[in-house]
Amino acid sequence: MIEKALIKPIVTEKSQKLINERKYVFLVYKSANKEIIKRAVEDMFNVKVENVNIVKKYPKKRRTRYQFSKTPERKKAVVKLKEGYTIDILKGV
Repeated sequence: MIEKALIKPIVTEKSQKLINERKYVFLVYKSANKEIIKRAVEDMFNVKVENVNIVKKYPKKRRTRYQFSKTPERKKAVVKLKEGYTIDILKGV
């Protein structure tokens, strides 16, 4: 189940500002909870996690000419690392 926690890191202007506070943002699977996300980050990046906050983005209706569609439902995790640990998030970008 730990393999099914993280999808990819979210690299935006806001997430880059959070790195200064030792916070990293990841797109996660809908079924992942805080404990699974914490263990997945610790195993993948060899760091210690202080806490995990989860943000759910619900779908919105969008209208195109004659039909409606929905934006996808997403779940983000903001992971704060303990003092002295960092993740090189732009390594693969």
